[in-house]
Amino acid sequence: MATAVIMPRQGQSVESCIITKWNKQVGDSVTEGDVLFSYETDKASFEEEAKVAGTLLAILAEEGDDVPCLENVCVIGEPGEDVSEFSAAATVDGGETAPAAQEAPAQAEAAPVAAAATGSVQAGGRIKISPRAKGIAENQNLDIKKAVPTGPNGRIIERDILELSKLGAEAMASAATAVCASAGAAVPEAEYEDVALPNIRKVIARSMHASLSEMAQLTHSFSFDATQVMAYRKIVKENAEKFGLANITFNDIILFAVSRVLLNHRDLNAHFLGDKMRYFTDVNLGMAVDTPRGLLVPTIFGANKMSLNEIAGAAKDLAKQAQEGTISPDLLVGASFTVSNLGTYGVEHFTPVINPPQTGILGVNNIQTKLKMVDGEAVPYQAMGISLTYDHRALDGAPASRFAQELCRTLENFMALLAK
Repeated sequence: MATAVIMPRQGQSVESCIITKWNKQVGDSVTEGDVLFSYETDKASFEEEAKVAGTLLAILAEEGDDVPCLENVCVIGEPGEDVSEFSAAATVDGGETAPAAQEAPAQAEAAPVAAAATGSVQAGGRIKISPRAKGIAENQNLDIKKAVPTGPNGRIIERDILELSKLGAEAMASAATAVCASAGAAVPEAEYEDVALPNIRKVIARSMHASLSEMAQLTHSFSFDATQVMAYRKIVKENAEKFGLANITFNDIILFAVSRVLLNHRDLNAHFLGDKMRYFTDVNLGMAVDTPRGLLVPTIFGANKMSLNEIAGAAKDLAKQAQEGTISPDLLVGASFTVSNLGTYGVEHFTPVINPPQTGILGVNNIQTKLKMVDGEAVPYQAMGISLTYDHRALDGAPASRFAQELCRTLENFMALLAK
């Protein structure tokens, strides 16, 4: 009996996922456990394995399609079985009926531009085009009517738009060369590569632009004497194996201190929601993580209730999941405050960008040797810098600075904090 494979729901906050690659084609034999296709949310990527064995009878969504969760994606069964019921039920792009089940691998065939205009037009004048292809066309100001559709049932898909973009660039280059040649000048053709932005990069771009354009952001920079923090970390590192401790880093120490100090400054442990403030009882601490796919911010929920060792373990586990692309989208939302550490890259000062609707973010800078006066003498010490960006709509400079001052004092006397 034919079985439909649905788009999984990866977390309660995810409504749809984009298919990035098909590993099987119609007619291929499928064994239980085979990877059928890869897909991504706006934060992470996944692979869907076959739960049953058989033959791939139909593909109901193309690479680049944004498919609602729990909708049919493909059908597995025995050759000759009817799959029309699955095709008719499948929908994409907010309710638009999906193309009929793909009964054979799509073949890109050369066709005149004139054929493209008719082959991809539905009744009523609508052009059949995948969401990803449409997005690329809009970004590059391309006329989709000129694209040659190679998707199922005359649908324009991503490769068609990329080909249209390539042809347009070649035409412009040829025209420029002809003009220069007529003027007697030889102009070398510039080499380049157009690469479509991945979904996560688009999300980051939108979020960062919205943050800077909608908020009144201001950054204050401070530094503190890191002598005690460095001494403590050395002790922990030397005794980690003996006491079964995690590899506690400077960043873990910062996260721990922030989770305690933030409770005394509720305007920074909050969300600004336009006409109201949402204050959080616990500290749900976001931590910026650099991944191959882009910046992700996992959340350590209830960090204020965790020990330093527990925070260190949670931070490493979340960072690993984020970097491997296996993290649940539910762990990438809900933070009440964020810490971003660029000190490991030698950054001396930066202005971190707030992740809305949070009201603040702490940037951690590198460690530098500075001088301070002790009994009339200039004494060198190791100073670590921090940069606090806050939303001036939610709080003023004085309370923001009081948080940073308390955090610096706490870190300078870190061992006393552990006694509480």
